[in-house]
Amino acid sequence: MNVLFASSELYPLAKTGGLADVLGALPAALQARGHSVSCALPFYREVMESEPELLDPDLALEIPMGDRVLAGRVYQTETPNGVTVFLIRRDEFFDRSGLYGNELGDYQDIAERFIFFSKAVIALAANISPAIDILHAHDWQTGLVPIFAKAAAAQFKTVFTIHNLGYQGSFWGVDFKLCNLPDRYFAPDGGLEHYGHLNCLKAGIVHADQVTTVSPTYAREIQTPAHGRGLDVTLREHAGKLTGILNGIDQSLWCPASDPLIKENYTAETLAEGKAACRRHLLKRADWPKDTTDLIVGVVSRLDSQKGIDLIRDAWPEILRMPVRLVILASGDPDLEAWLTSAMERHPDRLFAEIGFSEKLAHRIQAGCDAVLMPSRYEPCGLSQLYAQRYGTLPIVHGTGGLADTVADWNDEAREGTGFVFRPCNAPALLGALRRAVELAQDRPAWEIAAREGMARDFSWEASAMATEEVYARA
Repeated sequence: MNVLFASSELYPLAKTGGLADVLGALPAALQARGHSVSCALPFYREVMESEPELLDPDLALEIPMGDRVLAGRVYQTETPNGVTVFLIRRDEFFDRSGLYGNELGDYQDIAERFIFFSKAVIALAANISPAIDILHAHDWQTGLVPIFAKAAAAQFKTVFTIHNLGYQGSFWGVDFKLCNLPDRYFAPDGGLEHYGHLNCLKAGIVHADQVTTVSPTYAREIQTPAHGRGLDVTLREHAGKLTGILNGIDQSLWCPASDPLIKENYTAETLAEGKAACRRHLLKRADWPKDTTDLIVGVVSRLDSQKGIDLIRDAWPEILRMPVRLVILASGDPDLEAWLTSAMERHPDRLFAEIGFSEKLAHRIQAGCDAVLMPSRYEPCGLSQLYAQRYGTLPIVHGTGGLADTVADWNDEAREGTGFVFRPCNAPALLGALRRAVELAQDRPAWEIAAREGMARDFSWEASAMATEEVYARA
């Protein structure tokens, strides 16, 4: 098939989160399976500053935006893994310091920016030869692509992926005039209107030929009032075209046998020795005794309500009574940052925290910790638990979304599993899972069974690509 991806992020050109990683990997995995794949991305300042090698296909676009017609231009580059990327340029919208906003918040014209981009994607698609079969749009920033494709009577089919239902692209109804669509679309059954607002994510769900999200459990959860963020009714109405497909990870980048960022490389066969060396290296970073027998638990996360880091704060007095030390790499909520800093100052022998992000430390936490903790209230897919299992590190997770789909709860009787799953999402349940981990750590043969079982699991993009192909076929 000939497939065009449309997204607001794509690694390594433009990234704020996991969306970019998906777009940096899934198109290449599909291309490796014999499909013709290209991507459309705004030509941000961040992309310009990376100085990519550009081709100029001499393609100018004229995009109606309300009562104006705006010009855009298309440039072409290529990712390191050989996927063509079309960069849609309009400096008024994209030559800015951030992808979505700055320290003051989202840009005031963010709706206009991505309505323009979505329309430009349709205009670009009309100029690709041979004609595309599938246009695969991602998250709210391209949620209007399917309806613009219908309005243009496009011959290709559309697939829309929800990466996080928490971000919907909901704007004042006055922005609807920028869509240049008949008024019937801005009605409860028209797909765009949601309680008086223009909702881009809803538009994608309603008007795409197929809809996917990033794990099977999350696909079920978002159809419930508890997790549907106001769109559960819409999702239930369109459940017949909704599929949950787990994200993959780059198993060459996250590979303990070849990772250049960790102290000592290791495989499942050399697990004990390799993990011990990486553990000592991490303990030295935290200025802790290299011979401590405490359970070393890592956290690599954003600090916000979704990630449940406040549950660690609530459980902290009890954690201090356990043989557990935490290594945390995180940033976000100022109150949680302040708590981490204060807790580390008061208990430097039990908590090491670095505010911010470091790729090197993230890898060293995965390799050097005994376990990683992810108490997310909801998690569409999650990545840390996948990385952890690759490194023989046992995840401790709340049983939601992709965490429930990818971590097998340890079973003492069967002596099988890859981590510890707790429910409900509260501090007592989290503490219960930590105690189970502490107990299992006393049985080193059993612990290594769990670690090796995790290392043997396949989280490659190959599996995701195959499942995505099936969705394209249905479309």
